[in-house]
Amino acid sequence: MVEKDKIVSYYDQFVTEQEKRGVNSRHLHILDKLVSAGLKNDHKVLEVGCGIGTVSQLIARKVNKGKVLAVDISPESIEKAKKLWEVCENLTFEVSDMKDFAKDELYDFFVFPDVLEHIPVDQHFKLFETVKRHSHKDSVIFINIPAPRFLEWMMHNEPEKLQVIDQPLDTGELIKNISANGFYLEKMETYSIFYEENDYQYFVLRSHKPLEKATLRNKWSVFRERLSIKIRNGLN
Repeated sequence: MVEKDKIVSYYDQFVTEQEKRGVNSRHLHILDKLVSAGLKNDHKVLEVGCGIGTVSQLIARKVNKGKVLAVDISPESIEKAKKLWEVCENLTFEVSDMKDFAKDELYDFFVFPDVLEHIPVDQHFKLFETVKRHSHKDSVIFINIPAPRFLEWMMHNEPEKLQVIDQPLDTGELIKNISANGFYLEKMETYSIFYEENDYQYFVLRSHKPLEKATLRNKWSVFRERLSIKIRNGLN
């Protein structure tokens, strides 16, 4: 296992690279998918693994009536983020690896923007225990990670581009640790950003609560959907 001091040192030095990259397609995809998952302008958001706040400030601008707390293990990253995005009054940055995270706050969204692959799997259950303590009945967890198959390709072909910890995450193992803490998987999709191959995945998980009602879909909507499927597939 990589020692915490080595991890902190790596990300302290990674600040310059993050500044150089700036906002890119990955960050914009994350924001777009957050909105699709139900992010509202008055939501309270906890972002884990914020780096220098590139995604944080996009979220903060979207939740302009809410607030964002963004945390990272790297003190240098947090100091840089505070300077870069001080214009965002609803955005706060703190140093935390989430092991001792404790707030008198419940959050609507928990955002993990390409960070879980850098946290050892044996720490995931405890991490989502912490999330559970700060969630309510309508809370959402949003996760974006490199697709495991693509990350394996990177490990064999472009290892110099990997970070101090970069591990392919098995979907079953990932979901098991989260569902054990009271969340269920609503949506998962593998998609393309930088390569033609599907290089990223995202997950939307919601706090588990009993279904209050079941409403039948409109018959005309169902008919149109079935007709559209038949037309696409050339069926009679």
